[in-house]
Amino acid sequence: MNAEIIAIILAMALVTFIPRVVPALFADKIKVGPKFEKYLRLIPYTAMTALVFPGIFAVDPAHPEIGILAGLAAFVLAWRKVPLIICVIAAIAAAFILYLTL
Repeated sequence: MNAEIIAIILAMALVTFIPRVVPALFADKIKVGPKFEKYLRLIPYTAMTALVFPGIFAVDPAHPEIGILAGLAAFVLAWRKVPLIICVIAAIAAAFILYLTL
């Protein structure tokens, strides 16, 4: 490989690495208010919603109820503050079981 290309790849890796590491290093030293802390705790659920919601309507055009019920399962678990990975696995399992029953 060309040395210039390797240097560009390493520079791009560094540029993406720094913004990810700096907050992790200083997160325990930064004090935020309770409202902002609550906002930060809700970001994963918001991201899950943004990822799951379009898939609810794209699961199976012939059976839209599968996507709606699987999304409802994810919503109920997220509402009960279950970890996100469990919400996603439960939604996948619900969709799978509904596919088997139809």
